[in-house]
Amino acid sequence: MFEVVSNDTLAPNLHRMVVRAPRIAAARKAGQFVIVRADKGEERIPLTIGDADPEIGTITLFVQAIGASTRRIVATPAGGTLRDVAGPLGQPTHIEKFGRVACIGGGVGTAVLYPLAKALAAAGNQVTTVIGGRSDRYIILKEELAALSTELLVTTEDGSMGRQGFVTHALADLIADSERTPSLVVAVGPVPMMRAVAELTRPHAIETLVSLNPVMIDGTGMCGGCRVVVDGESKFACVDGPEFDGHKVDFALLIDRLTTYREFEEKARCAADECRIAGEVANA
Repeated sequence: MFEVVSNDTLAPNLHRMVVRAPRIAAARKAGQFVIVRADKGEERIPLTIGDADPEIGTITLFVQAIGASTRRIVATPAGGTLRDVAGPLGQPTHIEKFGRVACIGGGVGTAVLYPLAKALAAAGNQVTTVIGGRSDRYIILKEELAALSTELLVTTEDGSMGRQGFVTHALADLIADSERTPSLVVAVGPVPMMRAVAELTRPHAIETLVSLNPVMIDGTGMCGGCRVVVDGESKFACVDGPEFDGHKVDFALLIDRLTTYREFEEKARCAADECRIAGEVANA
């Protein structure tokens, strides 16, 4: 069992959970993830390790509570326990001093971006971070990212915070400015956003990394559920990734695979809601 030390809500349906996992905290590197189960028999959920404190033995997880299983995970209060937290898994991010780096985060992808930006800044890079969301309610980790970035830019679709528009608009301005053009772009967020970033940087031959989160079950490459096509070859996000060259990812296939189980997940979510409502009525 793994104790939940704290459980805070950052944005609608997004929780930051600090979990006691000493061995994982000591071994984890930026870019790696864990597989979490709330209880025996539950679905296995891959979650990026957002941060770690080896001294006290904790890791930080950012959980978007959309489906039935992630809702059960975030329902675990401080002092409660999670059944399984397995990891660290996946390839760590290659960190070195690249020079100017643009870190692009969209929505909940900003949480996954955070440990990458932190590691790149610690390596001496000039990090410009661009984060975006539908509105100010969906902008997360703004202060934390500002503290480690040379420059922080915020975009919202409705203009309620920062610049109105998309993260790609801010990135285009960076590329056009010779004094701010990045030598590396790291993008994490919705697949359409990552694809748009990759297409924006392609004509300029700017190295672009994207972090993929396809359907994943065991986290060891045995099930094949997280298969993606990169440069015409099949790769497994759990063992070969989760980060890949954005100019080589087959995004169309990735989108198709991500929607495969949407109907089943919706049924599971509805069933969970019906059970919750029935329980509330019975206890009323």
